[in-house]
Amino acid sequence: MRLIVMLLSLVVGTQVWAGELTKPTGKVLLTLSGKIENTNENGKAVFDIATLEKLGVVSFQTTSPWYNGRTTFTGISMQKLMDYVGAKGTVVKVTALNDYTTVIPLSDFKNYNVILAFKINGEYMRVRDKGPFFIVYPYDSLPELNNQIYYSRSAWQVSRMSIE
Repeated sequence: MRLIVMLLSLVVGTQVWAGELTKPTGKVLLTLSGKIENTNENGKAVFDIATLEKLGVVSFQTTSPWYNGRTTFTGISMQKLMDYVGAKGTVVKVTALNDYTTVIPLSDFKNYNVILAFKINGEYMRVRDKGPFFIVYPYDSLPELNNQIYYSRSAWQVSRMSIE
């Protein structure tokens, strides 16, 4: 069975994980819950930055309404994170440290290469600077991303996500 899953992942071009996830050793900064198949703590998936970094990081430069000029964001692909936890819903409800919430269609992650950034211009993001996590779209890649819909989905100080 495992061979079939590995072959399927090669065919579709995505990595497939199953079951128990690696437990973080550092301070837990992000919790995913809801319709997920892979967990590491009481039916949830919890992460520190080091655990996320081990999944592979990506970077892009873009302009945004929050910073002057082009900014380099580094983090994990949201699609990869959703694959890792085995997300089975249609949307993710994102909650920030200040209880701001936004709902993002899971299809955005594949369609727009959205990342969960934890570095800005090479430096880890502090809470007072929109950290520890900031959901960022590559706004410069498509004109349609430069509007209030996608800006409102770009939550910062992200601490929780619920797949629904």
